[in-house]
Formats: sequence, C-alpha cells, structure tokens
Amino acid sequence: MQKFLVDKLGFYGEFGGAYIPEILHRCVTELQDSYLEILESETFKKNFEQLLRDYVGRPSPLYLSNYLSEKHGCKIYLKREDLNHTGAHKINNTIGQILIAQQMGKTRIIAETGAGQHGVATATVCALMQMPCTVYMGKTDVERQAVNVKKMEMLGATVVPVTSGNMTLKDATNEAIRDWCCNPVDTHYIIGSTVGPHPYPDMVARLQSVISEEIRKQLLEKENRAVPDYLFACVGGGSNAAGTIYHFLNDDDVKIVLAEAGGKGIDSGESAATIQIGSVGIIHGCKTLVMQTEDGQITEPYSISAGLDYPGIGPIHANLATKKRAQVIAVNDDEALKAAFELTRSDGIIPALESAHALAALDKVSFKPSDVVVLTLSGRGEKDLETYFKYESTIQ
Repeated sequence: MQKFLVDKLGFYGEFGGAYIPEILHRCVTELQDSYLEILESETFKKNFEQLLRDYVGRPSPLYLSNYLSEKHGCKIYLKREDLNHTGAHKINNTIGQILIAQQMGKTRIIAETGAGQHGVATATVCALMQMPCTVYMGKTDVERQAVNVKKMEMLGATVVPVTSGNMTLKDATNEAIRDWCCNPVDTHYIIGSTVGPHPYPDMVARLQSVISEEIRKQLLEKENRAVPDYLFACVGGGSNAAGTIYHFLNDDDVKIVLAEAGGKGIDSGESAATIQIGSVGIIHGCKTLVMQTEDGQITEPYSISAGLDYPGIGPIHANLATKKRAQVIAVNDDEALKAAFELTRSDGIIPALESAHALAALDKVSFKPSDVVVLTLSGRGEKDLETYFKYESTIQ
C-alpha cells in the first residue's frame, strides 16, 4: 500500500509536498509535527469514534440498488454518505480536524468552500465546539448555493464572499490562505479536501478513510467478502474518493473508477477535467496535475457542480491516475444531470450533483454478472435543487 500512500516528505510518487511561502512555514511545520501523534493517540480515537457514531450517525448504510443492479447486470451498492449529519461526507473530516485544532491549542477556525457542504460541515463543528469560524466562498458560489450560505450564518459562521478570479473554489482557497498567513498563532485552517500542502492531503484522506473501513465490514456482512470488484467515486479535490479507496489501494483486484467534471466537454474550454487535460504544476502549496496555460497561469475551471469546479486534483489521485491504478472518466454536465434524475425516479434518492458524476460513469464501464460494485454517494441533492429545477424540463 505504501507505494500509493504518502512518504515521509509528503509525496505520492512525484506529486504532493509543501510549496509554501516563508510566512506559512510555521503553521504548516507545526501541523506536520503534530498531526500523526494526535491521530494515533487514544484520546483522539475515542473522541473521534464517539462523535462519528453519536453526532454524525455512522456507520452510513451500504444500500443495494435493485434498479442500478438490474440496469448494469451486476450488484451495485451505494455507500450512503448523503445520510450523514449535514448531508455529505465532509463532516467526517471537519470533526477530525477540529479535534486536532483543539489538541494544538488553536482557538479560531477558517475554511474555504465551493458547493457549501464543507462550509456547512465546518460551521457545524465550530458551533458544536463553540469556536469562532470564518468561511471563504467565491461570490459565484455564494449565489448558486444561497441555502448553504444561510445555514452557515445560522450556525454562527461569518461567510466572506470572494470577488477575485472567477469567484469560485480556487479563489476562496486563495483568500483562506491569506487569512492563515495573517493569523498563524491562534488559527487552524480546515481544508475540505485532499489538496494543499503536506500534511493536508494525507490528514484528510486518513480522516475520510472511515468510509472504506466501513465498506469492508459491510461487504463482508452482505456478500461474505470484504473486497468489491469496483469502487466508484466522483473526484474534484478528492476527499470522498480518497476515503472510498483508502483501505483498498493494496488490493490489486479492486478496480478504481473516478469521475471528474467534464463540464461542457473536455475540448470545450469549459471543463474541470484536470486529470484529462491538466499538466504537472503547483497549486495551493502542492505539486499535482493542474489546469494551466503553457506559461503556467491557472486556467479557470467550469462545472455545473460547485464541488468539482477546481483546477487541481489531490496528489493522491494524480499519482493513482499517472500510475494507472485508477481509471478516470470525464463526465459532462448533461450526463450528470441525467444520472441524477434517473436515481431520483428509480430509488427515491436525490443525489448531490457531485455524486451524480459518479453515477453517470457507471454507463461508461462494462460489468460481468458476478461483479460487486460500490459507489459512494458523497452527498444529498438539496443544495442543488435550484439547478435541478432549472433543467428538469429538458430531462423529461
């Protein structure tokens, strides 16, 4: 497994590391020196497990979809992260990181958010722990995710709309990093995905690995085997994908399929399919695959899904794709919308637009009747209802 996990310097193969300005050195080094010791302590494990069980509502169910199984001629299970408190996988990470922040003596939390799910999850745990919280969110996302903004404010967070760039996740992250530079002593930055300087990609993957840990146990119970034939997940920064695959990376028989945002088509100029069209570069303190011009300027990503609208990718996934351990499929907006409506009508589950990309990727793979497939539904679709309503007439 080690070849796919982080090394001592914070790299996954050629990707990862901590490319940071001097002003951030203290914050990042302090976290690098502390996080593993805290994660492995009995106090942390006990508190984390208790909160995941009693507050988040874990384990999340592993649900056999009869409709999808029949359609694809195999067994398709949905890992129901949409049923967690706050409606997505994001809460697994924010609970863990706020416990780490407390252990490190931090008294203030900042975060970035795109779709708003990570912002809501951060605001939620800050309310739980009674810590002040500032969330940076691109103005474009503030407008398309208005309900999540109201939720964050109701939970006591300060939401700061960011008006630089194309006013989405990348720009929100830039502002959060600026804040952290200015407040290194008392502030912990809860990054919402497997991106950023080391140790964030590893720390977030470890906190989200509860997903794959549960999948192993639940499959053993349901199928008398701990290992599926396929794992499917959507990937933007990549936290739900990292959590889904973490405990299976060493199982060569498990095929990993990741769905990234094709937008209006990977050749359209309006896409967020970083693995398909990106090249090696540095973004937000991390060496990974990046959507950029020939002279290294970041190009603006586009996706109908705010949570996949990012011009980079977690270094763990860049490495898996480069080493051919994972198959990465670009799913276009219209394919994701169609898959979302299909699951809604067939199973009574309205998925998040992010998760809908993973559902659409099922149509691009051929299965054998004996195959057991697990697809992680990273979140529920309430935040995307306005988008769904807008497109409903075109999907009929």
